[in-house]
Amino acid sequence: MANAMFAEPLVAWSTHQRDAGNLLVGEVVATAGLVALIFGLLRSVRESLVPAAVAAFIGSAYWFTSSTSFANPAVTIGRAFTDTFAGIAPSSVAPFIAAQLLGGVVGLVVVALVFKSPHPSRAKEPTP
Repeated sequence: MANAMFAEPLVAWSTHQRDAGNLLVGEVVATAGLVALIFGLLRSVRESLVPAAVAAFIGSAYWFTSSTSFANPAVTIGRAFTDTFAGIAPSSVAPFIAAQLLGGVVGLVVVALVFKSPHPSRAKEPTP
């Protein structure tokens, strides 16, 4: 839809290579931060902040990561269909998704270390 709005071909495979190691590190950082943010807010019973916090994080991570923070496999795949500055060459998609999966694991480890157990209000009552 974005391509149509900007008078670009509806599908144009991206030629923007994003396979450098520094970009993959940036994607690990972006994804780990996003996962840690979401689960940290859930663990601290601040679910209502998740939508705004995610938007703020992605907006700022665009600027503080070398990868411009895709942080989502669906976004990565979608950006392969546009040959604009936002695109990613199809050959770069798999490494980016691998970096995102690694970032997801790192983010979950961070949450497990920082929030040793779920918030007390989340704990289930023992069944008699």
